[in-house]
Amino acid sequence: MKDIIFLVGPTAVGKTETSIHLAKKINAEIISCDSMQVYKGMDIGTQKPTPAQLKKVPHHIVDIINPARNFSVALYRKKAIDEIKKIHRKKKVPLFVGGTALYMKAMVDGLFPAPSADRALRKRLLRQEECKGKGFLYKRLLKVDKQTAKLLHPNDTRRIIRALEVYIQTKKPMHELKKRTKGLKDLYNIKIFCLSCAREKLYEKINRRVDMMFKKGLVAECRRLKQRRLSMTAKQALGYKEVFDFLDKKTVLKDAKELIKQRTRNFAKRQLSWFRNDKRIIWIDSNNGPSKEIAERLYKLCMK
Repeated sequence: MKDIIFLVGPTAVGKTETSIHLAKKINAEIISCDSMQVYKGMDIGTQKPTPAQLKKVPHHIVDIINPARNFSVALYRKKAIDEIKKIHRKKKVPLFVGGTALYMKAMVDGLFPAPSADRALRKRLLRQEECKGKGFLYKRLLKVDKQTAKLLHPNDTRRIIRALEVYIQTKKPMHELKKRTKGLKDLYNIKIFCLSCAREKLYEKINRRVDMMFKKGLVAECRRLKQRRLSMTAKQALGYKEVFDFLDKKTVLKDAKELIKQRTRNFAKRQLSWFRNDKRIIWIDSNNGPSKEIAERLYKLCMK
């Protein structure tokens, strides 16, 4: 079977630079596994690879869609499968890089035969959440599909609504439907690596990264985006809402910056929890070492 490699991990752990070194060693092209780097014009806040990095190794599914449009895991999977086939035809290795655990799981395990979106039903569910209070839909999901609910954050209203929508339309919980799916694991030789480091070091990296984002012009990027309509999925991107609030004079810049740091640290914690639940993942402790050395270790594991 042909090879596919995944390099995942929490935000700011050092995936991008490491992946470029690894891609060169294994003759790979990189497929982004990040739900927000698909959006054009959302560059600093989503920490896309720099133009210099993009020149070093071909990247795919980056900067492909207007932020006014919604983007789903199903669309991502379709595009990613097309890229896999193209890369294999070049006799190269597809290297998925990113921190969106849901995208990784959809690729490896497949997507279940889900019913199509029911916009009227979604609106009704959203009104229930607004009328009965934050967390109402999550509690409802816990009653009908506890396994799916445990995988979602209680504030992830969009995905909670989707899980309830599936249950209401099919009368079956989402986790049962997922058992019928087939993914890349059935067709390819897959290895999944997750970069990690001590939590204190990771949080330091996150804080430094947020400071650097502001130095690079995050406020100016948000000011441009504020003039446009953003889709529901684009609005989920970390960092933008907080800066929008600053631009609307709802908060001061210092508080917006600290809130982004806090929410990003919380997000990294959730990413690590999700990845730890997947026993197929091979963990790589970066020890805050040079990305070239980490790539060398990954290369040896890829060759086994």
